[in-house]
Amino acid sequence: MRILVLADIHANWPALAAIRESFDACLFLGDLVEYGTSPVACIDWVRAHATYAIRGNHDHSVAQRVAPPEGSGFRRLAGATRQQHWNVLSPTHIKYLSRLPVTQNLQLDGRRFHLVHATPRDPMDEYLADEPDRWRTRVEGIEADIICVGHTHVQFHLDLGSQQILNPGSVGQPRDGDPRAAYAIIENGCIELKRVEYDIDSTVRGLRDAELPEDVVQLAETVLRTGGRL
Repeated sequence: MRILVLADIHANWPALAAIRESFDACLFLGDLVEYGTSPVACIDWVRAHATYAIRGNHDHSVAQRVAPPEGSGFRRLAGATRQQHWNVLSPTHIKYLSRLPVTQNLQLDGRRFHLVHATPRDPMDEYLADEPDRWRTRVEGIEADIICVGHTHVQFHLDLGSQQILNPGSVGQPRDGDPRAAYAIIENGCIELKRVEYDIDSTVRGLRDAELPEDVVQLAETVLRTGGRL
C-alpha cells in the first residue's frame, strides 16, 4: 500500500496541486486554511481525496470564528487571511472544518497509526521539533507504530525503536529553509520524505488578487520564497 501523508496546506492551492503522487490512501494532519488565499480549492481536494483527516489550530480558528489575532509576523498574516476566508467559504466548508476530529487512531496496511496535529500532550498548539527524548515522553501510552504530526512546518522522521514519528513538513508554507512543498510517502512500512517545486509566483498573485494589505503580501512572499527564513 502507498500512503500519501500531508500537513499544513494553508490554503496554498498551487503547492497542493504540484503534488502528483499516486496513492492508495491519504492522511491529512491539519491546517487546511490561513496564510494563503485558496481555501475552497484546498478543502475540496482534501474532502475528495483524504482517507483520514484531522483538525489543526487554524482550521479550528476559522471554523469557530475566533477573532483575528492582533500583532505582527505570522499573527498578522493569519488574521488577514482569516477574514478573507470568511468571505469566500460556504457554510458547507465551515461545517467540514468544524467536524474534523482532533486526533484519529487507525490501521492501514497492517500498521497502527496515530494522527495528531501538534503532539499527543497538546494536540493543537505544542511545537516540538525532531528531539527524540522529548518525543518519547509525549508518545508514552500511545498504541501506534507510526505517529503522524504536523504544526511545526519542519519535515522530519524519527525512529524511536518500537515507534516512529513522522512530520511530513508543510505543503503550503515550509519553514525549514527549503521553499518546495513538503510531504511524505509511506510504502510497505518505509517512510520517504519528499519535496516538489511549485509555482510560488501564482500563490503570490493570489495574495494580491485577494486585495490583502501590501505589508501582509510582502511578509507572505518572503516566507514562501525563502522557506520561512524571516
